[in-house]
Amino acid sequence: MLPSDWIQGFAGGMLIGAGAIVLMLFNGRIAGISGITASALTQLKQSSWRWAFLAGLIAAPLVTALAGFKLPESIPASLPMMAVAGLLVGIGTRIGSGCTSGHGICGLSRWSLRSLFATLIFMGTAVLTVSVVRHLV
Repeated sequence: MLPSDWIQGFAGGMLIGAGAIVLMLFNGRIAGISGITASALTQLKQSSWRWAFLAGLIAAPLVTALAGFKLPESIPASLPMMAVAGLLVGIGTRIGSGCTSGHGICGLSRWSLRSLFATLIFMGTAVLTVSVVRHLV
């Protein structure tokens, strides 16, 4: 990891936190990506800010690349594996009533014990999944 990688990670984390703060201050909402996505698809009449938020998530890598930052050139996984992974993440966020952004960023900053346990389970599952995929599959 080069120093610039560390700086980019730090800057990205700060921007994610700033985005969560702005959403909470101006809209009174928690920046949980899974909840925002599900609500955008199910509550069509009051979803303009949700679609704008999701558009920002999609546009962010493009803006980052235009600003001259280095992005990953490829993802070392097959399309079926990514589809299964996405399905499992969706099921996990449904069971956990939220995702890492909602629990890990917003929940922990509000000292939520439930979010602490959810985040520990998410991270533990991620470590286990990477270990299985890299060493057993």
